[in-house]
Amino acid sequence: MTNSDQYYKILHHSSKNLNLDHLSILETMSRSPKTHPSFNYKLLLLGVFLAFVVLFVLRSSFSSSSDSSENTSTISPEVPLFSRSAKDSSSSSTNCSPSSTTGCSKIPSSLAQTIIHYTTSTITPQQTLKEISVTAKILDKKSPCNFLVFGLGHDSLMWSALNHGGRTIFLEEDESWIEQIRRRFPTLESYHVTYNSKVNEADNLMDVGQGPECTAVGSDIKYSMCQLALKGLPSQVYDMKWDLIMVDAPTGYHDQAPGRMSAIYTAGMIARNKEEGETTHVFVHDVNRVVEDKFSMSFLCKGYMQKQEGRLRHFTIPSHMDGSSRPFCPE
Repeated sequence: MTNSDQYYKILHHSSKNLNLDHLSILETMSRSPKTHPSFNYKLLLLGVFLAFVVLFVLRSSFSSSSDSSENTSTISPEVPLFSRSAKDSSSSSTNCSPSSTTGCSKIPSSLAQTIIHYTTSTITPQQTLKEISVTAKILDKKSPCNFLVFGLGHDSLMWSALNHGGRTIFLEEDESWIEQIRRRFPTLESYHVTYNSKVNEADNLMDVGQGPECTAVGSDIKYSMCQLALKGLPSQVYDMKWDLIMVDAPTGYHDQAPGRMSAIYTAGMIARNKEEGETTHVFVHDVNRVVEDKFSMSFLCKGYMQKQEGRLRHFTIPSHMDGSSRPFCPE
């Protein structure tokens, strides 16, 4: 056998052994996947599940601590405040229990209604804030008192509330308007009044008012001979002693309207005939108009005028029943 033949024989033998080893390895690999990969897959699933649980627990813990910290930072400053105020209020505030001797008052329903009405209403009174303030200042001193108002309007609820506890009566020429207001505000006391005068008669009535039958003080106005006197008013008007009188009606902006000539004159005579000797506060609105201007100066008297604010005049008229023989108007 030559060297070449021996070389090929050794090579063939090695190759055969290598193939057998390779086949053995392949056979082993083909048997092991039946158990090993399944085990690895289960371990992988278990690992993922555990990781998820750990993550969930950590996230919940972080969220709780975060919420707790937020609540603490938000509420903690207020807790002492409420705790302290609760103690303070129990010791310093008024005891409103039924057995309390000090007692406290609830806001009256009429005042509550007034607040709600003017807060929600888009309609404002005809008088300005400055004009209203003139009368409100006197009411602040005098109320509860007797307040007579010629006119029923969008400011009536306000006047009644400002005279809380007193008596406020409204005199109105328009019956349908009275019914409308009564449905909305049944607590207001109002009466219908008929006027027989006209604005275009104002000049003639001014002359009539200068006569002795109109300047005489002391006679009951219900039986007065003066053409200007209002003799058909409700009995409550004549029976009460009025502290304040407001003339803001009847209508007076056109020739056929009743005008305020008689209302102004009657207000002045009610004040002069007051038996108590006290001063009566009389207010006239719309004095920018001729009738209100002239009649207020003539029958409420320039000498008794205290103030004019805008279109409102304020007069203080003393009683003429104290035996001092005062002139109709001060000199």
